[in-house]
Amino acid sequence: MFADRYHDRILRSPREVRNALRYVLGNGKKHAAEGRAVGVPQAIDTYTSAPWFDGFRETIVVRGIEAVVRPVTDAHTWLLTTGWRRHGLLSVWEHPA
Repeated sequence: MFADRYHDRILRSPREVRNALRYVLGNGKKHAAEGRAVGVPQAIDTYTSAPWFDGFRETIVVRGIEAVVRPVTDAHTWLLTTGWRRHGLLSVWEHPA
């Protein structure tokens, strides 16, 4: 981690968790839209855990994903399994604020 890039904060509400998920899964697209050197031409950023995320409105198919070791574990807290979904599933076309 880089000290100037890491912000530790406890997420306490379903909306905060949904916004954090949108940020983590869509940050590459946000930077690409701002004209930065990050290119994310596909619907999801495959350099994130998005291929294993089950909270998109759209159906996602990533060819060859079964050959990749899953880098994430299942969520265990109410906020990450159920709570954030009260504000709607994420769209692959959403960009972080």
